[in-house]
Amino acid sequence: MTKRSVLSRRAPEARRQAILEAALDVFGAQGFAAAKLDDVADKAGVAKGTIYLHFKDKQDLFEQMVREEVFPVIARLEELAKVPDLPAELVLRAMFDVFRTQVLGTRRKDLLRLILTEGPRFPSIAAFYHREVVARGLTLMSELLNRARATGELSTEGLARFPQLVIAPLILAVVWDGLFAAIEPLNIDGLLAVHHELLLGGKRKTGDRAKRATGEGEPT
Repeated sequence: MTKRSVLSRRAPEARRQAILEAALDVFGAQGFAAAKLDDVADKAGVAKGTIYLHFKDKQDLFEQMVREEVFPVIARLEELAKVPDLPAELVLRAMFDVFRTQVLGTRRKDLLRLILTEGPRFPSIAAFYHREVVARGLTLMSELLNRARATGELSTEGLARFPQLVIAPLILAVVWDGLFAAIEPLNIDGLLAVHHELLLGGKRKTGDRAKRATGEGEPT
């Protein structure tokens, strides 16, 4: 029994999921412009017409694929950020860990690289990703940073105005992994640890040094 005949017997949701998984492979390998729905159908083991039962066109398939892959990660980050009274230090550490395991450690990193390479050529894709993913992420980060500013946790108050600075090393990690990992692997854990220290640790350490210099906090 062929893969196509097996899938034809499955529920519509199973066929839709197979199409989405195949789309990630095909878009990731060929890019948005070169990707063909015929290739997606072959990879998924369905007839090309089956794709149109679930998706309007290639761009709709691409957008639904992004939602399927990225929204669970965004939802997890939103859960972390909304935990009441949790210090920003712990929230950021948990967010970085989610990014490391759920993006860099999965095929989601290929999707992010695809946005970076295809976005400039297809403004509608860039606009969609900004609206559905980037804007949500920046809103989430702004809320967290403003809360951290109010509690004095930030190393600099400017971070609350430019939440992109918090995310920038994460994008760097994805780009580096795609371009230079085989030549010079990047220590992602080390990178994120130093970034975390720069965001929050610098202010705490400066305060600790000041206390030691003035004798505050010394045992009597």
